Amino acid sequence: MDEYSIIRHPISTEKSIRLIESENKLIFAIDDHATKQQVKQAIEKMFSASVEQVNTFRSAKGEKRAYVKFSRKTPAIDVATTLGLM
Repeated sequence: MDEYSIIRHPISTEKSIRLIESENKLIFAIDDHATKQQVKQAIEKMFSASVEQVNTFRSAKGEKRAYVKFSRKTPAIDVATTLGLM
């Protein structure tokens, strides 16, 4: 799978904005069959960012989401600005 089929779109909610500011994390909707390693590689390739950790979560609606924590040298606010979230 290529990175654009793994990462569907960013999630922009009040909680996601709070996570950007407090924990240096972004939330993405991802493909149902994507693994944590695939998500990490896709984010690093798409945004030239350093990813520290990826946690996946299946929402009540059945959508698979990834909580991506960026390293200190890559602020999540910069990636969010690139995406047009901020």
